[in-house]
Amino acid sequence: MIFAIGTKVKFIHTGDVGVVTGWLTGGMVNVLLDGDFEIPASVDDIVRLDESSSVKAKVMQGKQQKVPEPVQQPVLETQYAILKSIGIQLAFEPMWDKDGNVNKYHVFLLNDTRYEVLYDYEFSLSTGKKEMGNGKLKGISYVSAGELLFDNLNDAPVFDIQCQLITTAGVEKPMHKTLKIKAKQFFNKVKTAPLLNKQVHLFRLFENLQEESQAKEVEDLKTYTQRNTRPVAAWRNDADPHEVTEKAAFLPEIDLHIEKLSPHAKKLNKGEMLTIQLAHFEKFMDKALQLGVERVFIIHGVGEGRLRDTIATRLMQMTEIKSFKNEYHPRYGYGATEVIF
Repeated sequence: MIFAIGTKVKFIHTGDVGVVTGWLTGGMVNVLLDGDFEIPASVDDIVRLDESSSVKAKVMQGKQQKVPEPVQQPVLETQYAILKSIGIQLAFEPMWDKDGNVNKYHVFLLNDTRYEVLYDYEFSLSTGKKEMGNGKLKGISYVSAGELLFDNLNDAPVFDIQCQLITTAGVEKPMHKTLKIKAKQFFNKVKTAPLLNKQVHLFRLFENLQEESQAKEVEDLKTYTQRNTRPVAAWRNDADPHEVTEKAAFLPEIDLHIEKLSPHAKKLNKGEMLTIQLAHFEKFMDKALQLGVERVFIIHGVGEGRLRDTIATRLMQMTEIKSFKNEYHPRYGYGATEVIF
């Protein structure tokens, strides 16, 4: 028998009642009991609650019915179009042994926003064991943060995590979180994790990451727009002949590779590079808007995608932009964004 997630079921031999919360391999499912305790169960040992009246008859007949393998849960598409981004999260994915018992948890650090962060974590137990890790976590991505043995839940596990948001101005002040894992709290935190699309034990670490950063960028862009937006003279019947000539001579592309913009490129850090690149981008866009250009190309290269994503963030906030895309182009490859006014 195949049980859909959310189906109320009853255990044939014990009479316990619960709800199916997930599919496992080998004819097993996860069942959340009324006492808020989740256990793996064989589909041979449970029936739908509305079929429990016929259980005794089936047991007395003693016939072993072949149970089809449960349908594997389909891979869900990313949820960002329908769910509000939370921020940085810590997920514990249960790993099952051949007997259907959880023996350890795979730990993931999740970032369901479009912002990059630098992370640094330390995992410690009361026994004195420690593990550490650090790196860069890109937007809409996750990274492995080690493993936690099931038996270690009794050893007061603690995760100390520090994150620093990467913005156009550089790296912001560090945010710190200490997560002390308690068994009762741990087992009550079962949710479907974004990106992983699996039932895990999920903890929110830094919830306001996207809102704070987005508000800051929107405010800066609004100030920029109010300061720089001018009437599009080339669209008027009384356009200045000088502006018409200037539009004809305008090159509708800008190369933002840092070596093209600064003679001191090798001495700049990433934050300084991005600041210079954005300043040239904004000046270029201001000129294109002033002249009434219909289409431009922003050459940002491929690389890690940091400049491309920052440019996309700017463009999404500009009401003068009809559309933009970063697709393969015969001239630029994937290293340029086409903007249509």
